[in-house]
Amino acid sequence: MYVYRNISWRVIFRFAWKYLLFYFLYGGLVVFIYHWCDHMNPKINLALPFQPISVIGIAVAFYLGFKNNQSYDRFWEARKIWGGIVNYSRTWGNQVMSYVTLLHTNGKVSEEELKGIRKKLIYRHIAWMNALRLQLRRPSSFSISHEKRKHTAKYYKGNPNGEDWKKDVVPFLSCATEVDMTKKYRNAATQIIREQGEDLKEALGKGLIEDFRHMDMMSSLEEFYNLQGKCERIKNTPLPRQYSYFSNVFVWIFVLLMPFGLVGEFASMGHDLIWLTVPMYVLIAWIFVTMETIGDNSEDPFENFINDVPMTALCRTIEIDMREMLGEKNLPEKIKPENGVLM
Repeated sequence: MYVYRNISWRVIFRFAWKYLLFYFLYGGLVVFIYHWCDHMNPKINLALPFQPISVIGIAVAFYLGFKNNQSYDRFWEARKIWGGIVNYSRTWGNQVMSYVTLLHTNGKVSEEELKGIRKKLIYRHIAWMNALRLQLRRPSSFSISHEKRKHTAKYYKGNPNGEDWKKDVVPFLSCATEVDMTKKYRNAATQIIREQGEDLKEALGKGLIEDFRHMDMMSSLEEFYNLQGKCERIKNTPLPRQYSYFSNVFVWIFVLLMPFGLVGEFASMGHDLIWLTVPMYVLIAWIFVTMETIGDNSEDPFENFINDVPMTALCRTIEIDMREMLGEKNLPEKIKPENGVLM
């Protein structure tokens, strides 16, 4: 997610320069052919009436407005879901530290064992968050192409055998069995939460928690499943392709027709002014294609793109908060934006 108030023109130009070059060359070619035909064969007139082209532009603008609204709704819903993960994670940490006690164990559990159980429950939750993040960043059939990603930060594919998984998930799992579990199951995040439920059942049997606290903590696990399911709904349900695809088609139809309408308008103002068609065309085409690109890049908020939900930073924030609850001092630094982008 881009977090600076103003977007650097360097960033804008890095994404736009190929389009701008195309508009300049294409617009210049149309004007040159029009100018050549006007001198060599005046009967040939490439200019189109501007009124129908302007009607197409108005229709495309309405279509883009609808698509961009829907894309922003998807992004904002995703951000609210991760806000819920942040809040319930802190609640879970508080429950682990306050509910899991030696009060009813009758001396069967030592203080050191209690600390180990608390750490296991909190660390496994951190593993769940990172596992969910990496799963959501796996590419799908409608993901943004790798070519469009190369200007962004490191791309997480979410492969359970990958370096990112080993670095962000494995260290927070308590044993080799749990690590193997993440490789065995397709949805490792779901199984990690299930393991939390098994540990709560075991803690109930040892008297570390009582029935009411067990139910309350299970309700938190239920909420984590709900939040995970909401993320998966957004991830697995793309913006309907008829809206996403045809907006791109309509924009390019308008962009390719536009210089044929502009050249006639500027020619009517004076023969020497027809070259003003090129800068005006470049400006209008860039505005429309940028509007289309913004909507296209915002419709899938978990793709690790420049405008997506900063899940890595949120996971690190929760990790710091929960490990502080355990009294740990050697904590990682918060994720900081790189070139204005927080991932």
